[in-house]
Amino acid sequence: MSNYLATRGLLKTDLGNLKHGEEIRTTPELSLSDTPLLTSTPHQRKDTHDHQPRRRFVEWAQNEIAVPDFHKRILFSDEAHFWLNGYVNKQNCRIWSEANPQVYVETPLHPEKLTVWCASWAGRIIGPYFFKNDEGHNVTVNGDRYRAMITNFFIPELNNHDVQELWFQQDCATCHTARATIDLLKDTFGNRLISRFGPVNWPPNLVI
Repeated sequence: MSNYLATRGLLKTDLGNLKHGEEIRTTPELSLSDTPLLTSTPHQRKDTHDHQPRRRFVEWAQNEIAVPDFHKRILFSDEAHFWLNGYVNKQNCRIWSEANPQVYVETPLHPEKLTVWCASWAGRIIGPYFFKNDEGHNVTVNGDRYRAMITNFFIPELNNHDVQELWFQQDCATCHTARATIDLLKDTFGNRLISRFGPVNWPPNLVI
């Protein structure tokens, strides 16, 4: 299902805003080789150089889902920020209304936030993990803190479960893709790593 949504997301991004009555069709008989599906439109994103990496990834995913239960063996991971003053990140929240509510919300310039990481696959969820320093204060994520989380939390938690041949996915955040981080993850997952600069490249701007 995740790979289907990734394929659909790629097509939707590349096709831009659809006109009324148009639709995106993703069916076995409608393959990525059908050129009209991926034709540029006036609404296409400016980052057209990302198109080929996204296409290669979806083609790879379509081949892999032929393996029984492949989609159940992918650990999807990410971080999220929670503002402790109640502020809601507009990037992750949309409020729909029939009319403009004309509401203004005042927020502090640097509100305190908590960064949380977790990973999930068909078997269970690993986490949450809260990024804090030695004094217990909330901190942002950098390469050192991310690798410490992998070493001290993620890998031990993973070893507590009888799981084999799991794949690990992460997005293109800088702390994820530093060479030291990729090498650390490859020690555990080998070529079963889906990440920018990893054995299987996670392309930019791929929406799932």
